[in-house]
Amino acid sequence: MQIDLADLDRRRFLRGATAALALPYLESVIRGPVIGGAHVRSKPRRLVCLYQPDGVPMPLKNDPAFEDWSWFPHGAGTDFQFTKCLEPLAPLRQRLTVLSGLSHPAVRAYHGHSNADQFLTGADTGAQGEYRNSVSLDQVFAEHVGEQTRFASLVMSTDGGTGTPRGAHTLSFDRSGRAIPAAHRPKRIFDSLFVTNDEDAARRLALDESALDELLEDVRALRKKLSEHDRKSLDDYLDAVRDTERKVEKARRWVDVPLPRVDGSRFDLDVTPDDARNYVRTMFELIHLALHTDSTRVVTYQIGRENSVGISDRLGRAVGFPLAHQLSHETKKPGGWKNFGVYCAFLAEELRRFVQRLADTPEPGGEGNMLDNTLVLFGSASSAFHLSRNYPLILLGGESMDFRHGQYLNYVVGDAYGGAWKGGREPWQREFEHEDRPAGELFVTMLRRLGVDVESFAGCERAIDEI
Repeated sequence: MQIDLADLDRRRFLRGATAALALPYLESVIRGPVIGGAHVRSKPRRLVCLYQPDGVPMPLKNDPAFEDWSWFPHGAGTDFQFTKCLEPLAPLRQRLTVLSGLSHPAVRAYHGHSNADQFLTGADTGAQGEYRNSVSLDQVFAEHVGEQTRFASLVMSTDGGTGTPRGAHTLSFDRSGRAIPAAHRPKRIFDSLFVTNDEDAARRLALDESALDELLEDVRALRKKLSEHDRKSLDDYLDAVRDTERKVEKARRWVDVPLPRVDGSRFDLDVTPDDARNYVRTMFELIHLALHTDSTRVVTYQIGRENSVGISDRLGRAVGFPLAHQLSHETKKPGGWKNFGVYCAFLAEELRRFVQRLADTPEPGGEGNMLDNTLVLFGSASSAFHLSRNYPLILLGGESMDFRHGQYLNYVVGDAYGGAWKGGREPWQREFEHEDRPAGELFVTMLRRLGVDVESFAGCERAIDEI
């Protein structure tokens, strides 16, 4: 059936669409229940998920570079030694666990550059063709704690937006598997958290509510004229509209609550990835600030996009290289493993600074420090060159949730992964005699310790008891 789109008032449709797209920026901050006119904070639990693209250095054991520049530690259990790649994390040794031999079963046979999309979901997003994703780890936790805060979650990346299917610029996906746009400009992130004018917020909220009412009225009239197939597509869209309605309702509850007062003068909020180290450092500072002010308890930050497409590839400039992605391709050249390792050490150093900052910050209104109540996941969805197995993963913090750290848990079985690619068949195209342990088991463990009563996640019910 042919439908004349003129049946929809274009101005109303655009107003509604704008409301739907803009509202995620009004979706995260945390406070406890109101008692006697004051917000009372219970012991909070927080989650931060961080993503490094392009895998990590994995020279083979017979390579002279193995001793210094293999990303994974040497040894196992509590008896392990960091290499130079992770050496910056040494001061946090007793507050972290390194894991190897984990990956998502659904995507092991796919090219590693496709897999940032499913790092936190475990979904079979496919190598090509039809694309479907599922809800991400962070959003499951956000559903659990998000109503306690102004923003249910803060979604960040260096490149911003959503990217493309199998080329995501975001780690976060909602219950329908839709990508949640990531913020990437420090000033906009800061302003959305701390500078929104109360009168402007109230005016925009009224406009959004009006636009949604008009849009839904038009859509109901249109639905009667559609085929069954088109009704299904429209219903999927209406799911997104209903999600926006929920966010509008939440925004109404928070519109009169004053924003935290924060002095932004100590930040260079106009910094860009061209000034790579300062940009990454500023993004981490904003995460700390969002958590410290209890603006949100759930944050994702995709440090770089896979496959060198995007401004995040310039982060290699932090350690003297023009681009970051090419370092993973040049490991067969003299000094190649070292160059790639130096870049990984830069990311480890900034991770250390951020996590140490949490450890040095007393828990506001509570006991201990912020790291005790904050679980940080750092990792990638590939390891050796384009290989969608043996994810390099680090879990930090969360001691109040009974995480046991100071160990390296190596679940690799059988043939060692790694080595430089010298042309021909790539590592991800190989057949392996042994399979990794499902990464979903780690995510089940994390969610349960965070207080979410989940039966399963990413097809996994079992937890990892060793952590």
